[in-house]
Amino acid sequence: MRAKGVLRTDTEILVPFFDVDSMDVVWHGHYVKYLEVARCALLDAIGHNYTQMKAAGWVWPVIDVQLRYVGPARFGQRLVVSAELVEWRNRLKVHYLIRDAVSGERLTRASTIQVAVNLEGEMQLVSPQVFIDAVERHLPVQVASSDSLIHIGSTSA
Repeated sequence: MRAKGVLRTDTEILVPFFDVDSMDVVWHGHYVKYLEVARCALLDAIGHNYTQMKAAGWVWPVIDVQLRYVGPARFGQRLVVSAELVEWRNRLKVHYLIRDAVSGERLTRASTIQVAVNLEGEMQLVSPQVFIDAVERHLPVQVASSDSLIHIGSTSA
């Protein structure tokens, strides 16, 4: 069973010609790029994006990516990529759902896991407090222990 996120953003992406193969289907490797666009929107909405992470002394490499392809995305198709923050205290875990923007049909499910690494290259077993604080500023007090989902913004690519 997938964990429910507590913060979510939706990002719209128009599939460009250079992302598709000769059958006008998005090449499987480009989905990771769509996840990154959505994750950056989520981090921007939290107020602690990659630039701010590095300025605070941390980098956050992706250590795990899971993708489940349900249906193909095609050239010119409008997609909505939802990014939901699932974990943030010990690692950064985000669940994604890629849907057709018009029909809402689910095309892909995914998740990524990132860990905090200080600028000397040492992996941390807990997230830096500056990141935890940034996330928790966006959570009402009761959400920290509940299953509620807060939608914190939408962006377009």
